[in-house]
Amino acid sequence: MKDNSQGSGSKEESRISVDQQVSRGFDLVHFLKFMGIGIVVGVAYIDPGNWGTDIAAGSKFGYSLLWVVVMSNLMGMLLQYLSSKLGIMTGRSLAENCRHNLTKWKSLSLWGTAEVAAIATDLAEVIGGAVAINLLFGLPLIYGAIIIGSDTLLILALERKGFRKLEAAIIGMVVIIGCAYVIELLLAQPDWNNIAYNAVTPDFNSIKGDGLLIAVGILGATVMPHAIYLHSSIIKSRSKVSTYAKTKKQLVRFSLIDTIVALSLAGLVNGAILVVSAATFHTHNIVIDSIDVAYRTLSPLLGNISSYAFAIALLASGLASSVVATLSGQVIFEGFTNLKIKLWKRRIITRLITLVPAIIAISLGASPLSILVISQVILSIQLPFTVIPLVYFTGRKKIMGADGVNRLPTKVLALICTGVIVTMNVLLIIYQFFI
Repeated sequence: MKDNSQGSGSKEESRISVDQQVSRGFDLVHFLKFMGIGIVVGVAYIDPGNWGTDIAAGSKFGYSLLWVVVMSNLMGMLLQYLSSKLGIMTGRSLAENCRHNLTKWKSLSLWGTAEVAAIATDLAEVIGGAVAINLLFGLPLIYGAIIIGSDTLLILALERKGFRKLEAAIIGMVVIIGCAYVIELLLAQPDWNNIAYNAVTPDFNSIKGDGLLIAVGILGATVMPHAIYLHSSIIKSRSKVSTYAKTKKQLVRFSLIDTIVALSLAGLVNGAILVVSAATFHTHNIVIDSIDVAYRTLSPLLGNISSYAFAIALLASGLASSVVATLSGQVIFEGFTNLKIKLWKRRIITRLITLVPAIIAISLGASPLSILVISQVILSIQLPFTVIPLVYFTGRKKIMGADGVNRLPTKVLALICTGVIVTMNVLLIIYQFFI
């Protein structure tokens, strides 16, 4: 009897073990079907604005600001997770939650700041893409900007065949960017010990004077307001994708993993941009003040392959991030206004709102790198107006429900994150206007 019982128990344990393995495999399969939105949102974290700030940071300060990139990326993971959780648990985007849960004047004020962020974002995307076209084909920046704007509308047309088609196009461009920077790293041969040290060791002396402007620019370039608005909206499309994730909590768990994976990849690209700039330009005492100079300087230092990889990656970054910026502009406009406009009209309105300022800036002859850095500083200043409502909504049980409201550890991390963002912006304002 004892032996039979042990045999029966052993079989039962074996069956449970097999069931668990099948469950884990089944879970992985459905997660792979779920993932993709994180990468779409993650494109905002490797847009041309990041190139401007990371190149400036690397060429002026070497590896010493790498910790700011790491910190900003970790903050981005937390905020994007909260954004996706808000969309899943409430069934409304961040913009829609602002309209439903805040007074009219507060909602309109936040809409105004969100539109400023959308304009600043697309300013960087269009400028970056236009510069890449100019470097590769010699076309004037104004024509490059128009091409980027037009191509964005063509790529967005893929959405009519299903959002997955649009995701695939964006993921393809992300792969191009990643491959290009693998080549750059191999050619640059950076100091890996120095990289490891500066990635985890804050150097507060590096964020004094011009370093503070660039550090805040890195924060604004990495944690993007429009990406937070977008994530809370497009995540709702996943509720019908996975039959396995039948509960909102399961969707939130999937979204968390998706966000961590996607933004880890984006963080590696961001870090690579700064590292290549530090290893190539800073070590030769070259301060880069424009992207075209960076492109032309790479050839004599690392060879033609490096400069072409740089320009191709910049073009892919400009195209992909401009698509995401246009989607975000649409989400912001619809969420705050609740206006019922035909799809093609919404596309044109949001495209023009963000594209026209970029064309004006180019026409006035402004420096592309200066535009990129300044646009990211604008985004950083706007960021508290996005983060504070997000943290407020996700911390309220009345809005999120008992299962969705932030637990104490998450609340503490979110408040610390908000405090860092507000503090850096206050320091920037003091430095710019009072010192």
